[in-house]
Parts: sequence; structure tokens; C-alpha cells
Amino acid sequence: MDSGRISEHGFLADGRSAALVDRAGSVNWWCPARFDAPSVFGRLLDDDAGHWSIRPEGGFTSERSYLDDTLVLRTVFTTDGGSVAVTDALALEPGARGHDIGLRSPRVLARLVEGVSGAVPVRLTYRPRFEYGRVAAYLVAHPGGLDATAGAAKLRLRGDVPLTCGESEATATFTVRAGESYGFTLGYAPTYDGGDPVTPDAAATVAETTAGWRSWAGLHPYQGRWPEPVRRSALVVQGMTYQPSGAIVAAATTSLPEELGGDRNYDYRFVWVRDFSLTLRALWRAACPDEANRQFAWVARAMGRIGNQPVPIMYGVEGERDLTEHRLDHLAGYADSRPVFVGNDAWRQRQTDVLGEILDAAWLMRHYLDPMDPEVHQLLRALADQAVADWHRPDAGMWEARDAERHYVSSKVQCWTALDRAVRFGSRLGDAADVARWAAARDAVRAAVLRRGWNERVGAYTGAFESADLDASVLLMPLVGFLPADDPRMRATIDVVEARLSHNGLLRRWDGDPAGFVICSFWLVGCLAMAGEVDRAERLFESLAGRVNDLGLFAEQIDQATGEQLGNFPQAFSHIGLINAAGHLTEATAARRQVDADADGRRRATGADRPRQTVPTGTARPEGAR
Repeated sequence: MDSGRISEHGFLADGRSAALVDRAGSVNWWCPARFDAPSVFGRLLDDDAGHWSIRPEGGFTSERSYLDDTLVLRTVFTTDGGSVAVTDALALEPGARGHDIGLRSPRVLARLVEGVSGAVPVRLTYRPRFEYGRVAAYLVAHPGGLDATAGAAKLRLRGDVPLTCGESEATATFTVRAGESYGFTLGYAPTYDGGDPVTPDAAATVAETTAGWRSWAGLHPYQGRWPEPVRRSALVVQGMTYQPSGAIVAAATTSLPEELGGDRNYDYRFVWVRDFSLTLRALWRAACPDEANRQFAWVARAMGRIGNQPVPIMYGVEGERDLTEHRLDHLAGYADSRPVFVGNDAWRQRQTDVLGEILDAAWLMRHYLDPMDPEVHQLLRALADQAVADWHRPDAGMWEARDAERHYVSSKVQCWTALDRAVRFGSRLGDAADVARWAAARDAVRAAVLRRGWNERVGAYTGAFESADLDASVLLMPLVGFLPADDPRMRATIDVVEARLSHNGLLRRWDGDPAGFVICSFWLVGCLAMAGEVDRAERLFESLAGRVNDLGLFAEQIDQATGEQLGNFPQAFSHIGLINAAGHLTEATAARRQVDADADGRRRATGADRPRQTVPTGTARPEGAR
């Protein structure tokens, strides 16, 4: 595929799965059973892995946008003979509103073609490929539609125009005139559950799905700065939520490369505990506590009883732990970037920063955890105890290094976070001896980070103990309260990290990282805002927020030189970073206004705002005058 097309896609979601549609009207990714299930359209990773396109014949231009407050996508194609609109939606259950959307989605992809002006010849190409492109099913036409069945999956396509069927492809050509409309629905069902796919009316499905998304958005007013990108990001995060469990996947795709032609191509259709506290803060700001509560309940169920083994750092959307990685060698990969993976072996790693993520989230939600369920109480105590036992051990770090474990500073800082929050819980979590033990370990972690994480020669806190290598993850230190952003050493670290790892406002994770990592760039915004550099933080935020695609979507990374989006798409972590950075700036702006108001009040109280007598230019000032 064209190597510049990650950001050319729009994102559809139904609370179970996601689909990606490019600006030429081709659905290039859909895993209908759930986010991490096998694809039926996988053209994103190989031209022969399946797609469904509806587009004008001949030349055209296209413009697209989401219907307001929805994940329903409308693309307008303009040709010499007129224009036509295609509206795409992954269906929500009819009648579902508010927090109920996505719980029982019918697994239907609806496409509505409407004539806007003139007359436009349109071509439809339907080419399903099952099991990530391994299987081309036979197509069987019948009065209810066109069936494609292979293995465990069945698809049924219903449309308003006749289809010409080949062995594994169906096509249609039809002319759309102004005021005319043609609907198509594609339903999925498991082959052996006794039911057939549903194929409801396309126009009604689009209308119901639009109403469902708007009902959710209407429950979540956002009062802070930059409301439009924050609301769009909140919708994206909601779209990445597997509604039956409440789990939020990191991204909708697998194996989109961090570097074109490279091999760092991982499956991100799973749930990382690391994202947990940052996700909750984002939902808190841009959604509501109900969404945050579901997240906390999900992670408590998924983790179960914690023993002496490392805490699992990631799960499947229903709490699965074994996410063993497999290569799909039959796929060419996006822009020939191989290998293509399903599964992710990072699930085997020790990453001690997750302890802090969970306890920080619990502290954020402390009022909703009172009284604390016994299972939650046991979980939090166990995590605090594990931080005591494991903080001094090396780990794989938050960037999931696969070569060796190290004493990563960010992991130590998050162990401190776990212990600090446990101490704050106090008697709600443990007795006096427990709290004293947690406090002693917390202070030991802090002392070790301040002593061994600082590199005098570099003039910054570095990525690991006794290392000279910078790492943007140390920007978490002010964000979790380990050090204030204006602490001299922390302030120096912010400056050094920005100077050496940032270019065009995009911050790499480390020297040699192939592209800017979006959430790290937003962490820099938060640090600058907390350090009092609000104006500079605002400029950086606006620069970053302007790097979304035309639909307001972020991938994981952005090339510092070309601005091209890279990595899995859309990336929940990137949108969470935007929401939280907007929150930091909203708070910093409010604090600055309060300081200005207090100063103005003091001036008024002392009469300092009365007009002053000035000394004419050139007049000698009395001795001692300022």
C-alpha cells in the first residue's frame, strides 16, 4: 500500500470492534467479532487481504468529516459530473442511548450512498478475506442477500443494487443522481451459533447510530479549554472501549510500523494497565465518573488475586492473560514493513510502573471506593506490598524493551507513586505497621531516584540509574507529584529533554527513536504548564493538536521531519495525552488568573493602583529613588 496512508483513514466503532475507511471510500480494516479477532478486511496490511470500496468511477476529489458528536463518517466525492456522499457507520443497537451504547451492537457495517448534485457513476467492489487474508470464501447469492462463509465467520451483504458475483468478489456499477440514495449493510455472525447475520436498513441504521453517539456525547459536557479537540478525543477513547467489559484497547490495529520498512510492528488491540491512571484522568476530565468506575471495576476483575508473581501488565478485552505472539508471514505488511504480528509477547514482561498506575487511579477515585470492596482492598494492599518487594529490581520499562531489564527511572518513580498513594490511604488500606512500612519504602525509592537517577554530566535525570541516556518518560515525575516541575533539577531535565529529543514540537522517547511519540510531546506540555511557562505550553499544545489528520485522529507517532503519522491507529494513548494536557493548561490558566486577581486585589486594598506622579525624562531622581 501507499506508505503515506495511515492518517488517510477514518475510524468507525461500535463498542466491540473498529473499522478503518480511507478517503477513497475503501474499508481496509474490520475485525467484526471484536477488536482483536481475525480480520475480514485487512487491506491495510496487504493488498490481497480484503476490502470493500464504494467510490466514483473515474477521477474525483473527496472531503470528509464526522457527523457532529459521532463516529459516523461522511465522505463527499466530487467529479466532473456531480457529487455523491457516502456515510459510513458501525451500527449501534437500535434504541441504545447514553451509557448503554455498544453493549449489544449487532455487528453491522452500514454504508449509505446519496446523490448531492448531477449524476455520478459509482463502482462497488466487495472482496472479503477471512482469517487475516488467508481464506477467500465462496459467495452465494440468495433473496436475502449475498453470503460469504469461511471457517468460524459468516458475512451477509444486502444492498439496493444488483451485484455481479465472481468466485470470491462481487461488484456493482450504478449511477447516483441528485436526491437519490442507495443503502448497503454488511452483517457478521459466528458460523455455528445458530443465527444468521442481520442486515437492517442502511438509512435507519445510520440514523440510529448517529442518535446513539450524540446521546453519549450529550452526557459528557466538557468545560475546559480547547473543547473541540478534547470532545473529539473523548469520542475516540469511547470508540476504543470494548463495552461488554469496559476495557479500552490501546489501538484498533496491529503491526502498523513505528518506522516504514522497520520491524517494530506490534499488535496493540489489547488493554495495557500502564494506560490506566492516565485514561481515568482523561475520562474524568472529558467524560464522567461512570466511565472511570467501569474502568476500575474491569481492572480489578481482570487481575484477580495477586500473589508473588509479577503483576500482569496487559490483558485481552475480556481479561485474557495469554496473548502469545504469532507471525503472519503470508502478509506483506503495511508499506512492506514486516513482520506482521497478532498477539503481543510483552504480556510476559515485568513492568513495575503498573503498580503506581493502579494505586494512583484508586486514589483519584477514592471517594467512589468508599466503602472499599474486600476484593479491591486486597488488590491495593497486594500492589503496595509488591512495590515494597520489587522496587529495587530491574524491569523491562514502560517502553517494553525486549533486550534486557534495567533500573528504569520511570519504573522507580511509579513504584514511589504506588507507595505514596498507599500511605495516603492510610488506615483505609492497612494498619499502622503497614503504613509505616510503605512510607519507609517510599522514602527509600525517592532517595535512590534522586541520587542514582541524576546524571551530573548530562545535567538531567536520565532514563535509567547510572545511565547517560535521556528518556522522555522522566517527564512523568512532575505529573505524578514526585517532584515539582520548577524544582531546579527537574526544570533542568525538562530543558535538556526538550533540547535534545524534540524537533518541530515533537518529542522522541530516546535518542534514536525513529519518530516523535505523541503522548510524550503532550507530557512536555503538562510539565511546562506546571512550571509556570503557560504561554509556551499553549503554543506547543496548539502545534501538537494541529497535527491530527483531517478527522481529528492521532496515530502513536509522528515523523519529526515529514509530519507523517506512524504506528497503530488511532492510538488511545495519544488522545488521552491531548485531553490531559488540555486539563493541565486549563488548571494552569485558572491558577494564573487567580494569582493576577489576588495581586490586583492587594493593589486596590493598598491604593497602589492610584495614578503615580512621574519624574520627567532627564530630571535627576532623589537619592534612593527606584
